[in-house]
Amino acid sequence: MAGRLLLFLFLFLTLGDAQFLSGQRLKPRLQRDRRNIRPNIILILTDDQDVELGSMQAMNKTRRIMEEGGTYFSNAFVTTPMCCPSRSSMLTGKYVHNHNTYTNNENCSSLSWQRQHEPRTFGVYLNNTGYRTAFFGKYLNEYNGTYVPAGWREWVGLVKNSRFYNYTLCRNGVREKHGAQYPQDYLTDLITEESIRYFRSSKRVYPHRPVLMVLSHAAPHGPEDSAPQYSTAFPNASQHITPSYNYAPNPDKHWIMRYTGPMKPIHMEFTNLLQRKRLQTLLSVDDSVERLYNMLLETGELDNTYVIYTADHGYHIGQFGLVKGKSMPYEFDIRVPFYIRGPNVEQGSINPHIVLNIDLAPTILDIAGLDTPPDMDGKSILTLLDTDRPANRFQVNKKTKLWRDSFLVERGKLLHQRLEGKEVSQEENFLPKHQRVKDLCQRTEYQTPCQQTGQKWQCVEDATGKLRLFKCKNEGGGAKNLQRGVANRQRPISIKSQLYQRNSEACDCDLRPLNLRPSVLRPFNKKPFFSKKKFKVLKSYSRNRYSRSISMETGYSGNHSLVGGAWGKPIREESEDDFSGMGGVPNVLGPPNSIKVTHRCSILANETVKCDTGVYKSLQAWKDHKLHIDHEIETLQTKIKNLREVRGHLKKARPLECDCNKYLYKYKLKSKLRYRGGNLHPFRKGGVRDKKAWLLKEQKRRKKMRKMIKRIRNNDTCSMPGLTCFTHDNQHWHTPPYWTLGAFCACTSANNNTYWCLRTLNDSHNFLFCEFATGFLEYFDLNTDPYQLMNGVSSLDRAVLNQLHVQLMELRGCKGHKQCNPRTRSVELGGREHGSFDDYRGQIWDGWEG
Repeated sequence: MAGRLLLFLFLFLTLGDAQFLSGQRLKPRLQRDRRNIRPNIILILTDDQDVELGSMQAMNKTRRIMEEGGTYFSNAFVTTPMCCPSRSSMLTGKYVHNHNTYTNNENCSSLSWQRQHEPRTFGVYLNNTGYRTAFFGKYLNEYNGTYVPAGWREWVGLVKNSRFYNYTLCRNGVREKHGAQYPQDYLTDLITEESIRYFRSSKRVYPHRPVLMVLSHAAPHGPEDSAPQYSTAFPNASQHITPSYNYAPNPDKHWIMRYTGPMKPIHMEFTNLLQRKRLQTLLSVDDSVERLYNMLLETGELDNTYVIYTADHGYHIGQFGLVKGKSMPYEFDIRVPFYIRGPNVEQGSINPHIVLNIDLAPTILDIAGLDTPPDMDGKSILTLLDTDRPANRFQVNKKTKLWRDSFLVERGKLLHQRLEGKEVSQEENFLPKHQRVKDLCQRTEYQTPCQQTGQKWQCVEDATGKLRLFKCKNEGGGAKNLQRGVANRQRPISIKSQLYQRNSEACDCDLRPLNLRPSVLRPFNKKPFFSKKKFKVLKSYSRNRYSRSISMETGYSGNHSLVGGAWGKPIREESEDDFSGMGGVPNVLGPPNSIKVTHRCSILANETVKCDTGVYKSLQAWKDHKLHIDHEIETLQTKIKNLREVRGHLKKARPLECDCNKYLYKYKLKSKLRYRGGNLHPFRKGGVRDKKAWLLKEQKRRKKMRKMIKRIRNNDTCSMPGLTCFTHDNQHWHTPPYWTLGAFCACTSANNNTYWCLRTLNDSHNFLFCEFATGFLEYFDLNTDPYQLMNGVSSLDRAVLNQLHVQLMELRGCKGHKQCNPRTRSVELGGREHGSFDDYRGQIWDGWEG
């Protein structure tokens, strides 16, 4: 009996065990091994994809997968609308002023980046905690493919900038060239194939280890080559035609917006075709997302994988007359698509909270179970994805989430640093020159006459009302002499000119213009930077430039810190003297014995300036002609720099034909006077730089000059001083649909397009406030002006401007997520009620030109 009982118990336990194991086999692996499995993370990144111009409407598969299965953030932005700075912020979770990648060239994948910031990207952190990390596609614009960045086990990185065919990859340290065959060489499809292959092999060999993959597509960035099967799609694409399309000129906005006029018909045709080609490239990305989704379903990893879809910045096509580009602080350039799906992510919802590109790294670390490093400026968005279910039946009220409502948009260098808790400026030339002079003249030491003992500089107002700084003379009565000199518009003789003045007792050192043969110069400089041929080309280079014209019928009474407008005709070819404005070419239409300076103004025999009557009667004509003169001055400044280079070379190559002891003595004396600290101009205090800094500056200058010479050799006449321009012709696109309307030129940005903006979005405010490096201010209330057509800075009083300026300056110097994520401080546009700046005791901000 006992034996039968034992046998029965044995059979019962055996059958129960078998039933339990069979039940385990039927359960998904996710539920079986949930404790040991961390979620996979897949980041899908596109290049230059907008959200304001309707690019997501072409991606139906992506929207179905990401919207219906996840959450869409309707207020996603980037902090810098440029490729390399934005991607660096995504990798590090930092603002540009904290990782120092300011442009697509400066510090982009440089040695400084590789040493200081690349070891602290989210890939490094996850790789150190057991994730199998992989990167496919475009990395940084200046990545040269000579190394594999830290933190990536599998690396298939694109060398340099975006391309679809004829590119080079760095595959785990080995360079790999690709041609123009579809589909094996098409970059979008290659990224998809490589990523799917890697994910499957990782789960097959390491089933319990999570995977982090980054799929960085080139689409829809130029050259906008679509897959052959999509080359006929979207024949009538018109989503880019928004209310701001071809809204130009804009006399109330910063300089490049005032300079840019309405597009010509050829430019408008180009924008239509460009929009079509961009959408065609996104169809391949749409297929990629679907294939990735199906792979996750097949491997059973869908419910344990976070998928994030976003772009590095937005784009504009014809907005405000700008033919194409990015880098503007407006909505079309800073807004990006942002989707996320995964465990505990609410499906089919739209989240209105502000999400930034600097939030990507902290979010990925939070998904992996890691704490956010204190030096990251962004925050994890997982707290925004909670479903807010009550913890128990007694907890009825949901806890309000505290989240940022303001952030910084920056493009350019931060000129202020924080040192031991105090804010100091790197240089004193932060404001425009006229503003700096005005600020200096407020100081008491510059307001007193020059008779005061120890005073070295005095502020004097000239006949035109401008404030100028002049050096005080050692003898008494210096102020009167200075004022007399200002009235007569004659500058006092400088120390440098006194040293070079010749007298009868001086040695005849043959200081006349030298006519040296190249053989005489070679011992001093074996390879002169400019040959005679290059100089001849350079002189004709600036005369052959042309730009797209505008014609403004009405003036603008707002910001006059810079003048708007341009010309209705291409710059005509003129003689050198006529073009430079220094000429001696008589104007046959003007008064007799006059010197023609510009096509509208001349200098008469009595040394007075006379212009045609249209300049004096029309404000717009006056603005246009002044802008023309400004352009010529910039051209001459470039020429002067070149001449100074040659002059410095000639000084070094001067032959010693006699004993010029007196000259050499004066030259040494001049050097001593120049570097005497007490005689330095107030703008130049601390400006004596070490040799290394000077060499870096010289290298940049020579690099810029080499680019200019290259353009000249290639007959590239599409260049303007201080402007970023491009040419487009019938050979630019090598895949259909083709461009057949011929070549054209367009300018997209300017060198002075450096700004810092405060973007605020909450229940009561929705505005953008910008301070440009030129001193210009812009303010847009997006509740009433969603397309930012009118600059409303003139409607703000000084107290509000001061509040906005202080908040912006704090963000410009922030470091770490505790400082860089402020909550609303109640900027009251109508007053200072319960504002947060009542305790501010700093200097009241005078405001810039606005």
